[in-house]
Amino acid sequence: MKSIKGPAIFLAQFGGDATPFNSLDAICEWAASLGYKGVQIPSWDARLFDIKAASESRAYCDDIRAVADRHGIAVTELSTHLQGQLVAVHPAYDEAFDGFAAPDVRGNPAARQAWAVDQLMRAAKASANLGLTAHATFSGALAWPYVYPWPQRPAGLVETAFDELAKRWLPILNAFDEVGVDLCYEIHPGEDLHDGASFEMFLDRVGHHPRCMMLYDPSHYVLQALDYLQNIDIYHERIRMFHVKDAEFNPTGRVGVYGGYQSWVDRAGRFRSLGDGQIDFGAVFSKLTQYGYDGWAVLEWECCLKHAEDGAREGAEFIRDHIIRVTETAFDDFADAGTDDAANRRMLGLDR
Repeated sequence: MKSIKGPAIFLAQFGGDATPFNSLDAICEWAASLGYKGVQIPSWDARLFDIKAASESRAYCDDIRAVADRHGIAVTELSTHLQGQLVAVHPAYDEAFDGFAAPDVRGNPAARQAWAVDQLMRAAKASANLGLTAHATFSGALAWPYVYPWPQRPAGLVETAFDELAKRWLPILNAFDEVGVDLCYEIHPGEDLHDGASFEMFLDRVGHHPRCMMLYDPSHYVLQALDYLQNIDIYHERIRMFHVKDAEFNPTGRVGVYGGYQSWVDRAGRFRSLGDGQIDFGAVFSKLTQYGYDGWAVLEWECCLKHAEDGAREGAEFIRDHIIRVTETAFDDFADAGTDDAANRRMLGLDR
């Protein structure tokens, strides 16, 4: 067994125009002051990172690492959540997601998709140039508008959607394989890869690709009433990234899983700051440690009640206190009788 690394923090929810959130140097200093040891960088935030430069220049990546090193911080992974979303967009979401793209491809779905694929290809090179081994993204979605089976879905609709999704992602997965980086899909509502069954449908279609991995975030499973601990038992071999985010699910006679079109505050399922929700993180960290997960534990702060900076401050201590320092000895070693093969055979009655 190995110990999980951390605490780390995903910077997507914190980047901004005001100091200390408007530059990588300043935000790393801020994160270090809270006790974080790593940062996960959103590749789309130009205030913090230039993915084009990182994909083309090892020197630029050396500079990025030097900035983080100066504050005792590691770059844990890059993220292309927004660009990954644009690899596959159902027309119903064209306008909603158009703002994720570069201005010159907005309003042009084909150009937008090509741009997104190029961003992922660059992310593979940038990750390698930074010496990283895993990358975070979304799968995008073609079938999501049909997630509820009413009206009855025509035969083959979902299969066609997943065939196309796999076709779009396979060249990207191959590019990540060429540079030795795992591509970790965050299993998330709104994506076609939103639970274990849908991940398996995709995995089958990409030939169980060796770089097709999961980003495990139990909060998204709580809001689906999915068993987030058994999920680790089933998929631990594919879990290569971990977002530490809390959630609660309190269904009533008015709202349940679907939320009744209510705001986050009034939904039955809500994301919460660490320790304020219902997730048994003691069990989560124990299971991941049991199965040998030795990646980073990365805070992703999302809460409809608590201030982000308070959540970040509390989150560093929360993660640190949940990381298990793995034992190097068995607890009952004191009773070791020092037996050998001959003694073992005698104990089993094999030499009588």
